[in-house]
Amino acid sequence: MASVRAMASTSLLCLINAKAAGSIKTLSRAGCSVCFRRNLSSSPSRLQSCMSAWVIDQYGTNGVLRYTEEVTIPTINSASEVMIKVYAASLNPLDVSMRGGYGAKLMKLRRDPFSVMSADNEFPLILGRDVSGVVVDCGSEVTHFTPGDEVWAAVPPWKQGSLAEFVTLTEYEVSHKPKLLSHIEAASIPYVANTALSALVNAGGLCRDNASNKRVLITGGSGGVGTFSIQLLKAWGAHVTVTCSQNAEGLVRGLGADEVVDYTAGDIAEKLETMDKFDVVLDGVGGDTEEYAMGLLKPWSGAKYVTLVTPLLLNTDSMGLLDGTLHAGFTLHSKAIQNILSNGVFYRWGFYAPDGPALDEVSRLVDAGKILPVVEAQFPFTQVPQAFQKLEQGHARGKTVVRVTEEDDEQTEELLQSSRLDTAESEQEVQETAKQN
Repeated sequence: MASVRAMASTSLLCLINAKAAGSIKTLSRAGCSVCFRRNLSSSPSRLQSCMSAWVIDQYGTNGVLRYTEEVTIPTINSASEVMIKVYAASLNPLDVSMRGGYGAKLMKLRRDPFSVMSADNEFPLILGRDVSGVVVDCGSEVTHFTPGDEVWAAVPPWKQGSLAEFVTLTEYEVSHKPKLLSHIEAASIPYVANTALSALVNAGGLCRDNASNKRVLITGGSGGVGTFSIQLLKAWGAHVTVTCSQNAEGLVRGLGADEVVDYTAGDIAEKLETMDKFDVVLDGVGGDTEEYAMGLLKPWSGAKYVTLVTPLLLNTDSMGLLDGTLHAGFTLHSKAIQNILSNGVFYRWGFYAPDGPALDEVSRLVDAGKILPVVEAQFPFTQVPQAFQKLEQGHARGKTVVRVTEEDDEQTEELLQSSRLDTAESEQEVQETAKQN
C-alpha cells in the first residue's frame, strides 16, 4: 500500500511539474558556449571537504535555524550538473513555510520516491531558493557553462538550498547572470521569475506575442512575484492593475502599474467591480480574493483566474500523500468545471517550475533595462535568522537578500584555478589518447 501511495503521489507531482514547465520551453537557449568535456569531479574537495551553511534539524520557528561549518560540500553526481559558489541568496515566503514543515511529505517523496518505505528523515535541510554566484565545476556533458561563469538560478524546493557556500544544480536549472546586476541584485529575481512565468505563461496563457493590451489584475502586487510580474507584463505590452497598501503605491507605479487599488481603504471588491473586466487575474493573496475575483473576469472570452495559493501541499501534510493529492485534484477539477459552466472563465493553479532557459529570457530583459531588481533589505550571512524575522513581518516591498560571499572572495579564484587544472589535464589526456590511436 505504501508503494502504491508513493507511485500515485509521484505521478501527480510529475504531472503538475510538467504542466507548469510546458509553455516556458519556448524560451529556448541560443548562442551558448561549450566547455571542455571533463570527467565527473569536485574541485572544491581538493581544498576542503566541508562548507558553511544554515540548516534546520527539525521543523519549527526561527529557533530551529542552526549555523554550521560542518556540512559536506555537494559533489557533482551526474554529467549534466554544475557546482556553484554562492555569492548571494534571497529568501521567499516559501522558505518560512518550509522551515515550519510546509510541504514536508511531498517534498521528501520528491527527493526520494522510496522514502515512504524507510524511516530515514530528510534532515539536515538547507533552505534558500535563490542563488547568484560563480560556476566552479562542471559535469562532463555540460555545454552551456564553464568554470568562472557568473550565473543565477532558482533552487527547486526538493533540493538542498542556497543558504550555503556551494550548491549543485543541473545546467537546465541555471542561467547566465545579467551583466548589469550585482550578485546581490541578481539573487532577488530567479525564484519569483520562474514562478511568475510558469503562472502567467502556462496557466494564464500569456506571452510576449499575445499580451499586448490584455488587462491583467495582480493581487498582492508589492511582493516578490508581484513586482516582477508587473515589469514582465509591461515589457510585453499588457495593461496592469495592482492591489496593495497605500504605502506601496509609489513602488508599484514606479515599476509600471497602470492602476493601483488600496486594499486597506474600503471594500476592495466593490472598487475593482467598477473597472473594466480583466483577461487574467494573478492571485498571490488567496483567501477571500478567490470569492470575488472570478466575477472580475471577462465572461465567455477565455479569461483566466490563476492562483498561487493552492491547497496541494497543505492537503498532503494534513491528509497524507494519497488522500491529500486526490482531495486537491478533486478541488481543482470541481472549481474548474463550475466556473467554465457558469460564466465561461478558466480556474487554474499556478506552480513554480525550475527553468534555466526561461531565466535566459529574463536576463535579456534585465540587460535591456525592462526589468529592475527590487531589493528591500540585505543581511550578511551571519544574520540569516534576522533575515527570516524581516520576511515574517510581512508587507514586503521587494526581496530580502543574504550576502553569502563577498564578491572579491579569494577562495573562488583558488577553486577556479583548480578547475582549470582539471580541464587542462583532461584535454591533455584526450590529446595523448588520440596520438596513441
